[in-house]
Amino acid sequence: MTTTADGSGTQETFPYARPAAFTPPPQYAAMVENGVTQVTLANTGLRVWTVTGHESVRRILTDPRASASRKHANFPFYFVAPPEARTETSFIGYDPPEHTISRQKAAAAFTYQRVQKLRGRIQELVDEHIDRLLALPPPVDFHRLFSLSLPTTVICDMLGIPQNDHDFIIEHSNNMFGILSTPEQRVAAIVEVNAYVEKLVALKETEPGEDLISTIIAEYRKSDEDYTRRDLVNMVRMLMNGGHETTGSMLSFGTACLLDNPDQLAELLADPETMIGPATEELLRVVTIGDIGVPRVALEDIEIDGTVIPAGDGILCLLLTANRDPEVFPEPEKLILRRGSRKQVGFGHGAHHCIGAELARLEMQIAWTTLFRRIPTLRLAKPLEDIPRKEGAIVYGVRELPVTWDE
Repeated sequence: MTTTADGSGTQETFPYARPAAFTPPPQYAAMVENGVTQVTLANTGLRVWTVTGHESVRRILTDPRASASRKHANFPFYFVAPPEARTETSFIGYDPPEHTISRQKAAAAFTYQRVQKLRGRIQELVDEHIDRLLALPPPVDFHRLFSLSLPTTVICDMLGIPQNDHDFIIEHSNNMFGILSTPEQRVAAIVEVNAYVEKLVALKETEPGEDLISTIIAEYRKSDEDYTRRDLVNMVRMLMNGGHETTGSMLSFGTACLLDNPDQLAELLADPETMIGPATEELLRVVTIGDIGVPRVALEDIEIDGTVIPAGDGILCLLLTANRDPEVFPEPEKLILRRGSRKQVGFGHGAHHCIGAELARLEMQIAWTTLFRRIPTLRLAKPLEDIPRKEGAIVYGVRELPVTWDE
């Protein structure tokens, strides 16, 4: 039985709260020492295994015996999952070969070469968002006005979603993935988003454009594979949600982290062209917005770090502890922009590595270099410790990020 910090013997449940924005939960220390540990999930009571080490996490995420399918009884959902959460999924919830076939339909749009062609458009959008900030009297909520809005606009542009519908996307994403959402709210959000996306897909089937949805439909039609609108609806919903929530959280927390480390920010600003690449990787490592883990289910007994995880049991690969592994990242608690390395696993690892990683990198790199060039006096409007965080959410983040500057 896990005991509380006060030694009362009361069983704790996972996930655990971070004591500060960029500090891992204190319970992680013993979990890291053990390598593999059983925990009880807060909202479901399910007992699952956590894997913490950098190499061990990478091994699980490339092991074909560790399934990503939501259909398994012990799949470690962080919330009480309605039936729709098990069936209304996309390739992130598939195993090979279904995963490979489905992912390939969208993957071509997210290669490094294709993403770089969006640089000019993303730069325009970043400048437009900064213009809107500067037109307002400070303080302003950077998270709502910039961090969420920018990547939402980018992914909606790619998918062909009208600008007027962006708020709908953000609101329903919060209801689907927010830790405080009820099962009824999750079901309602899934149903409403599916209905919205189904209408959009039906339109693109008859009136295709230059957008990604039209491209994916064309890919299906060129192949010999069966095409169902439901498959595409699930894929579009996943791209839509993943394309703004994760990047938005990183933009806010990354900005806060730089402002909280002025020496590192000064180093970035002294040579932004050289430094922005490694700086982005280091910020992804330190923040690790997917800190409560990547879920899997053992299809067979799996031995890892001297422990056998029995077939059928749920597994959580803790990306935060992997990104703080001192054998890979010396002095892991420190933000050291120059050491930025793609060994960080903030985007996951293996076949399920985030399909939008290159797009997210480009958005963050353009945002941070432009933001601090155009608003050099940018600063937090309240102490970092007073900014409300989304503890226990599937995507770790802030609820708001008030900032100010010298007018």
